[in-house]
Amino acid sequence: MVRQAGRIRMQHAPIREASADRWFNLVNYLILSLFLITVLYPLIFVASASISDPNAVISGKVWLWPVRPTLAGYEAVFQHKLIWISFRNSVLYTVAGTFINVAFTLMAAYPLARKDLYGKNAIMLMLVFTTMFSGGLIPSYLLVKDLGMLNTVWSMILPGAMSVFNVIITRTYLKTTIPDELLEAAQLDGCNDFKFVWKIVIPLSGPVIAVITLYAAVGLWNQYFNALIYLKSPHLYPLQLVLRDILVQNEVDPNMLVDVKDQAAREGLRQLLKYSLIVISSLPLLAVYPFVQKHFVKGVMIGSLKG
Repeated sequence: MVRQAGRIRMQHAPIREASADRWFNLVNYLILSLFLITVLYPLIFVASASISDPNAVISGKVWLWPVRPTLAGYEAVFQHKLIWISFRNSVLYTVAGTFINVAFTLMAAYPLARKDLYGKNAIMLMLVFTTMFSGGLIPSYLLVKDLGMLNTVWSMILPGAMSVFNVIITRTYLKTTIPDELLEAAQLDGCNDFKFVWKIVIPLSGPVIAVITLYAAVGLWNQYFNALIYLKSPHLYPLQLVLRDILVQNEVDPNMLVDVKDQAAREGLRQLLKYSLIVISSLPLLAVYPFVQKHFVKGVMIGSLKG
């Protein structure tokens, strides 16, 4: 402590980091760096393979960076009519399904978050029961068939119109964020329940809405099993089902092979198509994720609280 010009100035010695703490941080950095490399390498490899020479991809010369870059794979993808149709279908299923999913989730979660809802514990028990037990694949197929939704757009949207997991997250958020006093004050001003939800609850629920929107969108964009079961017309196939045909069954439309004459060139085009389709199918979600990433930690932590 030093006295200067009638003032007392405190001198603090810098706090030295303990040796154990330095080693702990070093180990953390190493583990996180290895995890980052593990996550990034497949993404870089797929992107590089999608624009590399087909022969280099087949021979295993592509390890990290592109080898003799070419856009032949992307040209073949964009020239294929079914790719464009399936991409359009995936966008339609994702946008419409996400809107319905979020709307149903909010309509189910808000009443369950209210203390004055009679029988809410029994309703919640029935919802949770469906996460542990289901009717099975055949009853689900028969239900969709009896409802007349086979080979229609609705078979891709309505069977998964609401997620119980999202309802639990949203219910917990509303219980911990929207106080009862706010509802009482709104009711004193003559606000009914519908107006309260629309003008107060929804604007204050931006973080959890962003989280459940991303959850729903990712699930709908990546789904192919429902399409495999319920859809027969190729013009209704989502992008993921077309991608599956190329990845698993190695199917390539002959129209994409007009300029390809030998088997090696066909196999090379298959490889380019595989990696190009992976990149194309991943780009929309990668473009949307940064806008909702900041809400993810808060949404996940809220969902982990006991409700």
